[in-house]
Amino acid sequence: MRLARTPDGRRLEVARRVAADPDRVWAVLTDTELWPRWGPSVTDVECSDRFVREGSTGRVRVPGGLWLPFTVRTCRDRRWTWDVAGIPATGHRVEAQANGALAVFELPVLAAGYAPVCRRSLGRIAELAVENGD
Repeated sequence: MRLARTPDGRRLEVARRVAADPDRVWAVLTDTELWPRWGPSVTDVECSDRFVREGSTGRVRVPGGLWLPFTVRTCRDRRWTWDVAGIPATGHRVEAQANGALAVFELPVLAAGYAPVCRRSLGRIAELAVENGD
């Protein structure tokens, strides 16, 4: 985890190298049908778009059954950000690298305690990207 300057200001970054094509990793990150498979804090999703884009809206169900509304604020250049329940939440991006990709979560500094969940999510994203890349 490191502190970095992002388009949304200073954020903590949690990253993982993935041995898969960057476009495949991006598809896993943006496919709302896959969010419950890689996101421990998401048990279900309803979204206006299967693959998020700028302006996509919907809601996520979190453990315990509560539904929270979301809006995707930005989605371009393999980076997307969103607001959940009106609050800026984790950003997501994919960078091309030799022999694969770097998947990165950008956390608000005050959400540092969420980093272990992001690490777990990145592991699951890597598994899905490799599994579905065949």
